[in-house]
Amino acid sequence: MKAGKLDRIITVQRSSYVVDESGVPVYTWLDLATLRAELVQASTEEFIRAYGASDETVIIFRTRFFDGIDTADRVVYRGAFHNIKEIKEIGRRDGLEIRTLGMGAS
Repeated sequence: MKAGKLDRIITVQRSSYVVDESGVPVYTWLDLATLRAELVQASTEEFIRAYGASDETVIIFRTRFFDGIDTADRVVYRGAFHNIKEIKEIGRRDGLEIRTLGMGAS
């Protein structure tokens, strides 16, 4: 994986509960890793759902290998949240291909 292609910065976040000042658990997203990535593909696909057609942005990121990322996490890229739908290992832990589905701006 060539460093020159990793020209984007993404943040991988994981959901968690933290305790606020009054002792109440609050659901939040915490940064797991900030990674350099290559934007492999970005497209808007129209899906037919039970409630009708909808546009969803599919983005594929390629990055160096980082252990522990799973589909329960999300990616933040350019202020927008993207649910992780699929993760593929490239080579023998050389990198990751992360397929995401856009959720909207932060």
